Amino acid sequence: MSIAEIRSHSLQRRRTARNRNLAGWLFIAPVMFGVLAFQIGPVLVSLFVSMTDWSGFTAPKFIGLKNYTTMFTVDADFWHSLAITAVFTVFLVFFSISIGILLALLCNQKVVGVGLFRVAFFTPVVTNVVAIGFVWFWMFEPNSGLINASLAQVGITGPLWLARPVSALVAVIIVSVWQGVGYPMIIVLSGLQAIPASYHEAAMIDGASAWQRFWWITLPLLTPTIFFLIIWQVISSFQVFGLIYVMTSGGPANATNVLIFQIYQAAFSQGRLGYAAAMGWILFLIVGLFTAVQWGLEKRWVFYDE
Repeated sequence: MSIAEIRSHSLQRRRTARNRNLAGWLFIAPVMFGVLAFQIGPVLVSLFVSMTDWSGFTAPKFIGLKNYTTMFTVDADFWHSLAITAVFTVFLVFFSISIGILLALLCNQKVVGVGLFRVAFFTPVVTNVVAIGFVWFWMFEPNSGLINASLAQVGITGPLWLARPVSALVAVIIVSVWQGVGYPMIIVLSGLQAIPASYHEAAMIDGASAWQRFWWITLPLLTPTIFFLIIWQVISSFQVFGLIYVMTSGGPANATNVLIFQIYQAAFSQGRLGYAAAMGWILFLIVGLFTAVQWGLEKRWVFYDE
């Protein structure tokens, strides 16, 4: 083969590769446009809005970092909502994952009809959150609600669930756990079924009890699943809105006024879109920082079956 033929062949290969790359970019162009227009674009716009004084109806006035300084130095409601969000997150993550593991262990048993229980536990996850909020709002009604009526049958006077600060937050946590526990159950169940049965068989031969097998075999091999669930549940708990809006509207006395609801109030009740955008960015940074810390600590407590 002559030098001219080699050069021609090389040019043809480069041209073919270039055409393939162009075709690939054309295929993904609609998706990239959607991401830029509806995800990355609005995020960048919100960053600009967070540095403005804007009601949504007038021209935005650029004020730099004033919204952020006000948030951290003046606004006591921001710190209160952040504290409520932290309490809500801790209890929701702990109980959702703990109960999810327990339900997964129960649903992993080879008994007749276990599939029905899996469906029953998972159904609230895909049920409309507004419908769930209205049903539980009625159930927590102090005079005619199902919960207090059931307590009265055993001689217990039920509290004013949604009218007292502490009990209102407890009620919202209970409903949130009930509504979302099916997701960690399904994830943990998949993790349980991925554990080789030979590990438990060897432990049983060595005389290990059921608790010892769970503590030394099952739980360590579930740590990758638990690691994922912690990150997922924290992100989800910081985004809870529907149940709060339907059941308590942030009350009573701002006892359930989580940060995302505080952002909603600032934007649509008070007409402070710039300030709401600033709180949204702080929420984003908090979640991002927590996720980064979790990834940094992963090697210390997450064990993989290699």
